[in-house]
Amino acid sequence: MDFTEAYSDRCSAVGLAAREGNVKVLRKLIKQGYSTDVPDNRGWVPVHEAAARGSSECLRLLVRAAPSDDYVNSKTFEGMSALHLAARRGSVESIRVLLEAGADPNDVTMERTTPLFLAVENGNTDSVTFLLQHGANVQGPHSLSGWNSLHQASLQECTEIIQMLLEKGAGKECKDDFGITPLFVAAQYGKLESLRLLISHGADVNCQAKDRATPLLIAAQEGHLECVRLLLASGADPNLYCNEDNWQLPIHAAAEMGHDKILELLIPVTDRICDKGKGKVSPVYSAVYGGNKECLEMLLREGYSPDAQECLNFDCRSPMCMVFQKKYFYFIDTFLKYGITLLGINLGYCLYHEKFALFQRFLKLGCLLPSGDQLWDFLSYTIQAQEAYKQWLPYLLLAGFDPVNLMHRLWILSVGDNALNFTLEFTNWKRLPPAVEQDLSEYKETFTWTPKSHFASIPPLSHLCRLEIRAILRSERLRSDRFIRELPLPACLQDYLLYLDVLRVNSIPEAEDYLGQREEGAAPSAEDAERRDTCHWD
Repeated sequence: MDFTEAYSDRCSAVGLAAREGNVKVLRKLIKQGYSTDVPDNRGWVPVHEAAARGSSECLRLLVRAAPSDDYVNSKTFEGMSALHLAARRGSVESIRVLLEAGADPNDVTMERTTPLFLAVENGNTDSVTFLLQHGANVQGPHSLSGWNSLHQASLQECTEIIQMLLEKGAGKECKDDFGITPLFVAAQYGKLESLRLLISHGADVNCQAKDRATPLLIAAQEGHLECVRLLLASGADPNLYCNEDNWQLPIHAAAEMGHDKILELLIPVTDRICDKGKGKVSPVYSAVYGGNKECLEMLLREGYSPDAQECLNFDCRSPMCMVFQKKYFYFIDTFLKYGITLLGINLGYCLYHEKFALFQRFLKLGCLLPSGDQLWDFLSYTIQAQEAYKQWLPYLLLAGFDPVNLMHRLWILSVGDNALNFTLEFTNWKRLPPAVEQDLSEYKETFTWTPKSHFASIPPLSHLCRLEIRAILRSERLRSDRFIRELPLPACLQDYLLYLDVLRVNSIPEAEDYLGQREEGAAPSAEDAERRDTCHWD
């Protein structure tokens, strides 16, 4: 080897002639004794240059002048042989010269890539045919990722090459390092003709990758409608779970990614256990997670429940919880349209996001009041929203929420004096639970809370009667003033039951208006107006 001809930025004279495919100059240089194995800074020797050029004549000259028997299998720094470069170029004549000179048809690069793989990648059918005729192995991996030439042909939708590889014995179920088969590749990338050909040769349409994903799942996820249609027609199972937690199905992928046409195909063939089944996840969640209103509407229209099941995977009690989690408030009307059950915790989410008008609307629509295991979370949200208490607390208490449920020690210590005094107006302040009385007493002694003066006195009989009547009426009749306004009582007593005296003292006219909201076009009766004008309550 002549080291004086090795340069970092250019190849040797022999290499340059081979690179240019200049047979005349190359022959002259070889005759003059120039070295044929001087590498450049990539480790390329002239035989690599000739192969990359696709110059079979230059290759013949170099092979004849080879300084060693293994010259034809010389490697670049990347482990590429001349045969790899010729296969990538797609030069059948160059491949012929190299194979006749003893090149290994199954040699691999540092990336474990074979000449056959590079020929397939190049899409040159003649090169693939020639390599297969001269010992190229169709079995096993042909690249570092474990991909086989059949994977690559499927990706490129080279149906002629796919057919050729299958006829030569390529394993139609060969898997790469991720457990992916050629059919899976075709489904993933929407290569319909590859998919059709592999299915016709009996490839498994229900194969699963290492993460248990199926071709149907990946086609649904990527939005390949015709591939989904073909897979379903060929026996793909839409109810084969595609993750280790046994809940993800193709319908979830379609709903999340917003592929409504695919979703339309999957809804009739998907088992409805995923809708509300324990440990499963409704595709309703997937539609919300992906922000896809059309898919959500389709699922609900086809009978999927707007309530679904609690979803531990997404840390959600219900789909409405996810709506708030993702801040996709434009979904709310759709859920209400299809009859979602509003949970008490939804009121808490309204407070967290400062959606006070929505808080009031939920109460009007019959939202369940916070209770049980939702109560503590709800309390934490009320503390965060305590400065804006006039925009939510009156509506909550007027709807029949027991104020004692709020009055835990942390809440008492966190809310302002005005919110605390307002809340006590809805209680028998002389008959509070001992723990609440103790917390209030400590709060008064430790901080600067000044209770309303009348809290020192026994509540008047009128107030106690008000509490009793409202307790009998229960929350569902207290969401608006309608039921109370229909009671055979003077308007002033109706006002008293509606706490209008407390609302006015605390300057909350909006809550008064809220109570008076009726169906559009309705107005107070003349009799009601007369009663208000003539009746006074001291």
